[in-house]
Amino acid sequence: MAFNELNSVEYYIISQLSGVNLNTTQFQEPKVSYGLQWQYKSAADLHRSVNEVLLEMELKEALIRLNPEIHAKPELADEVIYKLRAILISVNHTGLVKANEEFFKWLGGDKTMPFGENNRHVPIRIFDFENLNQNTYIVTNQFRIHHRETKIPDIVLCINGIPVVVGEAKTPIRPSVSWLDGAYEIHEVYENSVPQLFVPNILSFATEGKTLYYGGIRCPLDFWAPWRLEDEDDALARRLGLGEIGKEMGDLLHPARLLDILQNFSLFTTNNKKQRSKVIPRFQQYEGANKIVDRVKEGRVKKGLIWHFQGSGKSLLMVFAAQKLRRAAELKSPTVIVLVDRTDLDTQISGTFNASDIPNVEATESIKDLQRMLEQDTRKIIISMIHKFRDAKPNMNTRDNIIVLVDEAHRTQEGDLGRQMRAALPNAFLFGLTGTPVNKADKNTFWAFGSDEDEGGYLSRYTFQDSIRDGATLPLHFEPRLIDVHVDKETIDQLFGEFKEEAALTDEEADALNKKSAKMAAFLKSPERIAKIVNDIATHFKDKVAPHGFKAMIVTPDRFACTLYKEELDKYFSSEVSKIVISTTANDTLEFKEKWGINKSQQERIVDEYNDPLSDLQFLIVTAKLLTGFDAPILQTMYLDKSIKDHTLLQAICRTNRLFPNKTYGRIVDYFGVFDDAAKALEFDETSVKQIITNLSELRAQLPQAVKNTLIHFDGVDRTKQGFEGLEDAQNAIKTVEKKDAFAADYKFLSKLWESLSPDNILGLYQADYKWLSQVYESVRPASDNIGKLLWMTLGAQTTKLIHDNIHVGDIHNLDEFILDADVIEDIFNNPDPKNAKKLEKLLVNRFKKHTGDPKFRKLSELLEELRDRAEKGLITSIEFVKELCKIAKETVQAEKDLADAYQEKSPKAALTELFVELKTEQTPAVVERIVADIDAIVRVVSFPGWQKTTSGEREVQKSLRQALLKYQLHKDQILFDRAYSYIKEYY
Repeated sequence: MAFNELNSVEYYIISQLSGVNLNTTQFQEPKVSYGLQWQYKSAADLHRSVNEVLLEMELKEALIRLNPEIHAKPELADEVIYKLRAILISVNHTGLVKANEEFFKWLGGDKTMPFGENNRHVPIRIFDFENLNQNTYIVTNQFRIHHRETKIPDIVLCINGIPVVVGEAKTPIRPSVSWLDGAYEIHEVYENSVPQLFVPNILSFATEGKTLYYGGIRCPLDFWAPWRLEDEDDALARRLGLGEIGKEMGDLLHPARLLDILQNFSLFTTNNKKQRSKVIPRFQQYEGANKIVDRVKEGRVKKGLIWHFQGSGKSLLMVFAAQKLRRAAELKSPTVIVLVDRTDLDTQISGTFNASDIPNVEATESIKDLQRMLEQDTRKIIISMIHKFRDAKPNMNTRDNIIVLVDEAHRTQEGDLGRQMRAALPNAFLFGLTGTPVNKADKNTFWAFGSDEDEGGYLSRYTFQDSIRDGATLPLHFEPRLIDVHVDKETIDQLFGEFKEEAALTDEEADALNKKSAKMAAFLKSPERIAKIVNDIATHFKDKVAPHGFKAMIVTPDRFACTLYKEELDKYFSSEVSKIVISTTANDTLEFKEKWGINKSQQERIVDEYNDPLSDLQFLIVTAKLLTGFDAPILQTMYLDKSIKDHTLLQAICRTNRLFPNKTYGRIVDYFGVFDDAAKALEFDETSVKQIITNLSELRAQLPQAVKNTLIHFDGVDRTKQGFEGLEDAQNAIKTVEKKDAFAADYKFLSKLWESLSPDNILGLYQADYKWLSQVYESVRPASDNIGKLLWMTLGAQTTKLIHDNIHVGDIHNLDEFILDADVIEDIFNNPDPKNAKKLEKLLVNRFKKHTGDPKFRKLSELLEELRDRAEKGLITSIEFVKELCKIAKETVQAEKDLADAYQEKSPKAALTELFVELKTEQTPAVVERIVADIDAIVRVVSFPGWQKTTSGEREVQKSLRQALLKYQLHKDQILFDRAYSYIKEYY
C-alpha cells in the first residue's frame, strides 16, 4: 500500500490519540494510556447533519450530567443549546473572534441562566474543569460540514459534543508540501468557508508527519508555533519522523492541556485600531507560567528565575501567570505585583494587561499609592515600578500569598530598592523574568532570584537558539560600516573607564559623559562624520529596508547628536519621515525644550504612527529612550552609533527581532564599532549568547556554493539561449515534481542569502546567473493558492526588482499565461521585438485550435498561415510581419469578444449543450443532454453568489466539473474542460 496523507498521517494522529488503527480491519482494543483518553468515532457514527456544528446528543447529556438544575429538568438543556446555536449563527455578522469570545464565556462557566429556585441565576457548566473524567472526549476524521460551501476537515476533536480542535494532515512524502499547506487550508479556506465550526475553537493544528504547528482562530500563518515538551532529551525519537510529532501531539492535545489553555491561557485583546484578536500561548509561555503557579501552590521555595530570550513573549507570560494565580481557589485571592524599573516598561506592561481585559488590574500612580494598596491589603493585580518601594517600611504586608513578578530582573532590582522591597514584603514569592541575566559581584540576577533547587539556577529557560528554532523571534544580522568613522577601542576604554555601566545611561547621563570626554564628543558629532554616516544610511535604507516595507531606528551618542542626525537626514527625506524621541531636563534651554521636548502622550502617538505601515514616519532617532520596553515589529534595521554593551546592548538590538510579515531577520548596521569584537560586546557567562549575531561576511562566504548548488539542476542547459525556446529548455530540465521541488529548495536558500546581502558588491559577480534562475523559478512556481507554500514562497523585493528590470512582458511566465489583450498587442506593435512576436504567433495558433469549426476563426487562421508564408519567402520585412501579426491579433480579440457577447444571451444549460455539440467527436457519449444535466446539477450545489471572485469557490467548482467529466471519461480533454469552465464561470 502506498503512503499518503490519509493512511500515514491522518490515521497516525487517530492512532496516537485513541489507540485505534484505521489501517487494519481487524478488531482492536483501544490502547491503554495514562489519564484521559480520546475515543474514536467515525463521522458516519456521529448523530448530526452536515449543517450542524454541535453533537447535540453528547452536549445535552453533558449539561444534564454537570448541572443539578438541568438534571432535575432535562428540558432546560435545550434552552442552553439554543443560546449556543445563536452564537454560532451570529458569526456571520459579528465576526469569528467576537463569536469565539462570546462562546468561550459559556465554555469557561462564566454564563448564568435563571434555572435556580425562584428563577435565581446559576452558573452553567458545559465542561467539568475539576474532575476531567466527567467529560466525554471524541476524535473523528473527515468531518463534513456545510455553510456557504461544503468542507471536510481531516481531524476534529470534540469535548462534550463541542468541536474544540480542528486538524489538517498533509502528505509526508512530497518535499514541497508541509504543515504550512495544512495551516493555510484551515486559516484561509475553512475559517472563511465554514466559520461556525471555529466559533468554539480552542486551537487548530497542522502536520505533514514531520513537524507539528498550531494556532488560534484568525492567527496569521507567520505566528503559528510548534509545541515542545519540557523534557526533550530523547533526541533519537525526534529524528524518526512520525515519532517526532507523536509525543508533542499527545501532549498538546491531551484533554487536560486543552482545557487548561481554554480556562487560563486564552486572551482576547484589542489593538490601537480597536480590532479584536485572540491570543493563545506558545509552549514556553505556557510552561513558564505554569511553573510559577505550581511553585506558589507548593509554597516551599519562595523564588525562581525565568530566562526567556528577548522578544519571546515575557509580557504575555506574566499575563497568563497572573491570570491563573488569581483564579486558583487554593491561593485564597492572592495579590500579584508586576514590577518594572523604567517608565517605558511600565507603559508596555500596563498596555498588555489592559488590552487583554484582565479583571482587577491596578496601575499605581505614585509611591504613596503603592504603599496604601499594600497596607490596605488590596487583592488585585498591581502594576508598579521598583522605584516606588523607595522609603517603604519593613513588614508592610506579611501575607504569604503575595506574588511579585519582576520584569527585566537584571538591573535595579538587585540593589537597595530590591532589598527594601524584600523587607516590605518578607513572605512574598519573588520571580524574576529576564532576557539578559547578569552574573557579576555587584549585580547578580542568579543570587537575587535563582533557586539552588533549579538546575543551572533557572526555573524556566528559553534560549536564543530555542526562540530562533521555533520562530518566536528572528535571527539578527549585523553589518560593520565605514571603518574610517569607527572609534578606536583603546580610546573608548580610556575615556569611558570611570563609567562601569555606561550601557544603562539615561539621556542626562549620556550628556554628562560627553562633557567629561569632550574630545570623543567632538569626534562623534563632527559635521563631516555625521554627514558621511547619514548619506550612507539614506542609501542603505532606500536600497535594503524601504523596498520590503520595513522601518528603521537611529541610535546616537546623546540628545544633541539626535538633533544633528535629524537635520542631516532631512536633506535626504521630507521632515515627516523621521522623528526624535528624547527627554528634556530643567537645565535645557527654552528653545531646545520647545523644539524637541515631548511628553508621554506625544511619545505614545509617535510610536503608534511608527507602527502604522501606511504612515510617512520611517525613522525614529533616539539615544536612550525606546531601547527597552519598545515593541515595534515593523522595525527591521537599527543604525547604531553609540557605545552600548552587555544586557543593554542585547536589549537594544533585539528591538529588531520581532516577527512581522515577510520579515526574515533583524539587522544592526554598526557605525560605532560596537561589534568589532562581538563576543566582547556581549560579555555573558553563557557562551550561547555570543552566537546571537550573524556577521554578513559569513553569509557572503556561503553565496558562491549556493549559486553553484542551484545551477546544477540545469546541467547541460544553454543559458545564453533567449526567448521561449530557452525557457522551455530550462523547464524541461526540471519537468518532474521531484526535480521542481529540489530546485525550489536550493533556490529558496539562495534567495534568502541574496535578499540579506543586497546590495553588496559581491552580488554583481552572480547577478546574471541569479537573474536567470529567478526567471525560471517564477515561470514554474505554483499559483499562490496551490500546495507548497513554505517551499514555493513569494519572491523578495530585491529579487522582484532584479527580474523586472529590462524584462519584456511574458519573459518569466509560462507560455500559456501570455495575456492577449489590446494593451499587450499595442505594446508589441509599437516595440516590434521578434521574441514577443514569436510568442504572439504561437499563442494565436493555440487560440485558433480552441475555436476549431468556427468560420470566423478559421479565416483568421488562414490569414496567419498566409502571413507566415510571405515572411518565409522574404516578401515582407520583420517589422512588417510584426505589424500584420498584431492586426490579426486585434481581430482575434474582437472575435472572442463577439463570441462571448453571443454566449451571454443563452441560458446556462443551452450554452453548455451548444458547447458539447460543437466539440462532439466520435468518442463523445451520444447523450449530450445527460452530461449537461449532470454538470448543471453538481455546479448548482457547490456554487454560491460571487464564487468566481474567491479562490475557494473557483477551486470547488473546478473540482466538481472535473468529477462530472470523469464519469464520461472526458476529464483528460483540457480544451473541453477550459471551455466548459469558462461557460460555467459566465453563466452560474
